[in-house]
Amino acid sequence: MSDEIKTRLLVVDDEQSIRRLCMTIGNTLGYACAEAESAEAALARLDSDAPDLILTDLKLPNMSGVELLKQMKMLLPHAEIAIMTGHGSIESAVDAMKLGAYDYIEKPFRVEKMRLLLQRMAEKVRLVTENEFLRERVTTEENLDGIIGSSANIQDVLRMISRLKDTRTPVLIAGESGTGKELAARAIHFRGSMAQTPFVAVDCGSLVPTLMESELFGYEKGAFTGAMKSKAGLFQAANGGTIFLDEIGELPLEMQAKLLRVLQEKEVRPVGSNEKVNVDVRVIAATNRDLEAAYRAGTFRKDLYFRLNVVTVHLPPLRERRSDIPVLVHHFLDRYAKGSHIQVTAAAMKSLLHYDWPGNVRELENCIARALTLGDRETIDVIDLPPGIRSEQADSGIVPAQDTASLSTTALAEMERMTILRVFEQAKGDKALAGKMLGISRATLYRKLKRYNIPSKPGSGTAEIEPRATPQ
Repeated sequence: MSDEIKTRLLVVDDEQSIRRLCMTIGNTLGYACAEAESAEAALARLDSDAPDLILTDLKLPNMSGVELLKQMKMLLPHAEIAIMTGHGSIESAVDAMKLGAYDYIEKPFRVEKMRLLLQRMAEKVRLVTENEFLRERVTTEENLDGIIGSSANIQDVLRMISRLKDTRTPVLIAGESGTGKELAARAIHFRGSMAQTPFVAVDCGSLVPTLMESELFGYEKGAFTGAMKSKAGLFQAANGGTIFLDEIGELPLEMQAKLLRVLQEKEVRPVGSNEKVNVDVRVIAATNRDLEAAYRAGTFRKDLYFRLNVVTVHLPPLRERRSDIPVLVHHFLDRYAKGSHIQVTAAAMKSLLHYDWPGNVRELENCIARALTLGDRETIDVIDLPPGIRSEQADSGIVPAQDTASLSTTALAEMERMTILRVFEQAKGDKALAGKMLGISRATLYRKLKRYNIPSKPGSGTAEIEPRATPQ
């Protein structure tokens, strides 16, 4: 499991031996562990690393564990906090539970008891996140529903977004062109507590080098020829909210240095001004380049890389989530031809599954839009697909192992059936929720449930479900 999606544990205790023991237990459970020797040090960490689980001693220097609990609950409402206490302080620990602590554990504790406590806390965090994620798939605005899929790696991305939405931690979104990096950035912003604040998207690759500084930081009247009046920059426009720096790797080194200063000092200086302006923004950056390789090659500043790379969200390319292709196809059909009931032939779906999609989800969307424009708007067949997709299917005699099942018509139907069945069960039979998660209309979902003989109540005997006729 990557560091980005590990459960994060913070241990707060003024005794180093206790901190190290708890971290060792956490490490054996696969958690990403951090430590703090005081409540103040723990709170200082929150700007850069928001934990899921917190273990804190009841008695800490200066600020007590109970006071830390109160502040943590305000700052991290979804984190679970457990209190470590001596035998004589059990009553205080029980009081802490009334204030929102998950549980308490007495010192000295057995390793196995601490292990079980951490596992229970992590499971609660997982369940709360899962339920919240499912609810959000119904209530989220339409423009965020482009993050579609039930494959394991895209579900990891969605859960990561759910964990990041209420933090101000800098986020780096990495992924190939067309994987949906801006959609992920918008989801982080609009699904969280900052949804009513500004969201400003900046395409760093399209900024004119000579005007880059004035666009980002603003300028004063008379700063250069044509500056007839003062203008606020994009950072000032995003003040109080989120600035999304797309393709951050395209910034020249000189501008990288100025951006780093803004992130460190939280202030900008407009071009032509001697005055600095305070800005409070959450930064989400995105790149399709390997920034670690770039800073090693000297084309990207190392200090800026580490400033941005606090948490990384990796968006998988479409070729690594082929099982999502049928769901995405129907999502785009519903978007561009709502209510038309257009079908995709098994041969066309086979071609779509076989293609490697260098342009990822964006290329698939364009492919479906093209097929609808050029086709008869009743059925999408192989002839309606772009020549590159048709020729690759015809020319290649080699199919990746994970896609060999997709070569039969029956297997194509089974792949779609199992995807719908899994999502329908996750939604506990809620058809509106299942349709949202799949990215298809409720009417389309009803037709597919009927076609594949999926019972209206999940868990009512999935073994009796047999593959039905293939999609036409």
